[in-house]
Amino acid sequence: MQTWKTRARKTILNHSKFLTVEDHTVELPDGRVIENWPWLIMPDYVNVVAITDDARFVCFRQTKYGIAGVSLAPIGGYIEPGEDPRATAQRELLEETGYLAREWISFGVFRNDGNRGCGIANLFLARGAHRVQARRADDLEEQELLLLTRDQVARALRDGEFKIASWALAIALALLQLDE
Repeated sequence: MQTWKTRARKTILNHSKFLTVEDHTVELPDGRVIENWPWLIMPDYVNVVAITDDARFVCFRQTKYGIAGVSLAPIGGYIEPGEDPRATAQRELLEETGYLAREWISFGVFRNDGNRGCGIANLFLARGAHRVQARRADDLEEQELLLLTRDQVARALRDGEFKIASWALAIALALLQLDE
């Protein structure tokens, strides 16, 4: 299979570090050209499923502007320019929860939208999480830190309580990893 080619790109909105909108001209493998293909550039980010030594999942119950109601969530945050995704994951775990972890497993890198971009998720499992300091979170959302059992997390996943796709994917991958 051949991939599409970007023939031209033009920035049509440079809103902030959180959003750039480009207009692309793309060429299909059969030679057809499509003009005005919208492309969204958003920061890459991490999501971390942290599990304590006593098999508790470190999660949040929180609100988000784009979610109706309350959601469960793993740890997460944006990757700073030049920062390694694993270093971001470790930094976010410490800042948001006050925890460090002894073992880190990368689940991989996942684009949010295959046709429009929208940032890349780097998903991790952090095992042996243990508290070393107080939380230093600066999130805008109201959050409640929770320690949930595997059964509680699996049930919450089935019930749609992780309301962001990358959050649900990270949790599902962690549950699969634990089953191996």
